[in-house]
Amino acid sequence: MLRHARSALLLGVLLAGLAVAPCAAQNSRIGDLTVRTGDIPRRLVGYGLVVGLDGSGDRSFGGFGGETPTVRSVVNLLQRFGVQVPPEQLQARNVAAVLVTAEASPYLHAGGRFEVQVSSLGDATSLRGGVLWITPLVSDPNQPPVGTAQGPLLISNDEGNRSPVRRGNSARIPDGGILESDPPPTALAGGPPRLLLRRPDLGVATRIVTAVNAAYGAGTAKVEDPGSVGLTLAQGRADSLMALLAGIDTLAVASGGSARIVINARDGTVVAGGDVHVGPAAVSHRGLALQIGGPAPAARPPASAGAAGAQPGTDVLSLAPGATVQEVASGLHAAGATSQEIAAIFDALREVGAVTAEVSVR
Repeated sequence: MLRHARSALLLGVLLAGLAVAPCAAQNSRIGDLTVRTGDIPRRLVGYGLVVGLDGSGDRSFGGFGGETPTVRSVVNLLQRFGVQVPPEQLQARNVAAVLVTAEASPYLHAGGRFEVQVSSLGDATSLRGGVLWITPLVSDPNQPPVGTAQGPLLISNDEGNRSPVRRGNSARIPDGGILESDPPPTALAGGPPRLLLRRPDLGVATRIVTAVNAAYGAGTAKVEDPGSVGLTLAQGRADSLMALLAGIDTLAVASGGSARIVINARDGTVVAGGDVHVGPAAVSHRGLALQIGGPAPAARPPASAGAAGAQPGTDVLSLAPGATVQEVASGLHAAGATSQEIAAIFDALREVGAVTAEVSVR
């Protein structure tokens, strides 16, 4: 009864023609929309051990005891400190083998710190409470280490899971990595400077060119393709390239919003970028009927709420043509739709062409 009463109230609000203002254009700094030629992050990786676990480490990685990969790693580690332990006598249930990954800025020099991600390689039930032993990081398995990582793991609590401990097989260490060698020179000096859009878009690239030419003179920038803007330095300004790039970074342009809908299938969160509207469509999913456009269904008592063709007890939501994603999502939430149902309905709307934006379900 509560669900029907809530749906009837929602139906009345939607039929009253609730208006949602379109998204205003968003101004962004050019530096936030682009990267420069040569700005390629250094991706680092390493194999390490997490110690200090409370019996939740690797157990049957290769067997229940004896010489497993985790045990062999611990033995090799102890040998470096002059400690000899037979592998068959070591059961490292407080240790877990992990993969360590990170991305470092191409301009980060020796001594700079960065965040690292840690993921279990074996069957550890949780990395919670563990500490990463010092781990060498390489950019290529055949190259010498360029950095190291270590420190206590930070694991976010999963409030929606009844057993969050079993979901603690990945973690991060803020500022847990440290670079120990300077990076190679970037490609800034290898050719004419260019701005590369983080998300290629011809409209945004054109607005960037307009803003740069207005600030530094006609011909300073031109669109090469939807993902690239070429820069031409004026006579006598070749020695001030970095100052020019720094100035361009601060210019503001209207970036708009990406026509994309992201749905979290676990908790039903719906996020829409850009001014996304939903075209005429009719969706029937289990005990829920969604109608966008067309004649509104006749009002019926809550006990038999429904529309023509709908089964008794079906909740019917009716929205005007051109309804926003926010209206559709709010209506589905108020009608009691589950997160999986919301994801399925939006995916179906995209399939029939009622939603032209990209739909991403996570």
